[in-house]
Amino acid sequence: MNSLVKIILNIIPRSILTRLSFLLKPVIKIYLRGNKYFDPIDGSSFRKFLPYGYNNVRENALSPSTFSLERHRLLWLYLKNETDFFNKNLKVLHFAPEAAFLEKFKKLKNISYDTIDLDSPLANIKADICDLPLDNESYDFILCNHVLEHIIDDKKAMQELYRVLKKDGIGIFQVPLNILNKKTYEDFTITDPKERNKAFGQYDHVRIYGMDFFDRLEEAGFMVEKCEYTSKFTSEEINKYCLPNREIIPVCRK
Repeated sequence: MNSLVKIILNIIPRSILTRLSFLLKPVIKIYLRGNKYFDPIDGSSFRKFLPYGYNNVRENALSPSTFSLERHRLLWLYLKNETDFFNKNLKVLHFAPEAAFLEKFKKLKNISYDTIDLDSPLANIKADICDLPLDNESYDFILCNHVLEHIIDDKKAMQELYRVLKKDGIGIFQVPLNILNKKTYEDFTITDPKERNKAFGQYDHVRIYGMDFFDRLEEAGFMVEKCEYTSKFTSEEINKYCLPNREIIPVCRK
């Protein structure tokens, strides 16, 4: 099963996987129904979650109902418990919108919601993150998660994120982060998908961020809070929700 998961994720384009997931969801939800694991995004319970991972496949990672991963569920809980995202009038920009959040966010009456990506079929604005067709200081809240590791000129992308964020606005920019490394590892001479997979952990990544990721954000102008939100939960809750260990949520303010 784990080998099949790796093959599917590494061969089938993400846009096709997104469409297939919506078609298969009703069957998967029925097959895995139970009460051991709980998805806080939609309140569904299952006997198990699905495995997921491009190289190291993680058991009980992907929720059958929302297709949320561990980091998505943690972010949802953070937004719900620690911010005004669900009750304050906000203009929100969401890069590479995750299927786990998309329909939920669209239904929120308090937000004006724009989705943006160069390739995703879920986005309503097609644009390059390094050259955004958006006005200065036009959004109160920006979500840009697991995007920057795909971008060659990530510093330019961060500058664009800073430019379109309103003063006193909030941006959350999660990335795959190796907290044991002080410095980011990147090598732009590596272009072959298989070699990128070996070097960076995924065929379409161009770097593995170290802890200097936060320095890059600060250089772009952001005030950065490193929020280790998993520490707010008991071990029982972490297991029930299938949350990530030591995931740092970068909360950026302008």
